[in-house]
Amino acid sequence: MKIAILSGSVYGTAEEVARHAERVLKLAGFEAWHNPRATLEELLAFGPAAFLGVTSTTGMGELPDNLQPLYAALRDRLPAWRGCPGGVIALGDSSYGDTYCAGGELLGELFAELGIREVQPILRLDASETVTPETDAEAWLAAFAAALQP
Repeated sequence: MKIAILSGSVYGTAEEVARHAERVLKLAGFEAWHNPRATLEELLAFGPAAFLGVTSTTGMGELPDNLQPLYAALRDRLPAWRGCPGGVIALGDSSYGDTYCAGGELLGELFAELGIREVQPILRLDASETVTPETDAEAWLAAFAAALQP
């Protein structure tokens, strides 16, 4: 199964989690693809059957700049991915209150608009509680991979 990993990162932490997820999913036997600056055309050319979003939050609860163009293109085109499995890993800092993991929430809402069905509840990784988010995501990634097995 082809899994597209979409990532949004400001300081590189979410991108590192996405790269780690790509390695974990490949070891689980999936064809995982991650490009932090992916265009819609590149994503469509890959032909994913499943999706993983990994993003931090910036500003007042927005997605990072590197994910904005793809997010906008997806909202404009709404590709036919109804029923495809997916999940989201959101990175944030709970000290920011209402905007904690808001970028991940936005990505989850986009997945819902695209008809991507959530196979794992969103994973929220709190920067005020962890220094190894890629390691902290491993149990969630294992469950995500298991949910994608035929």
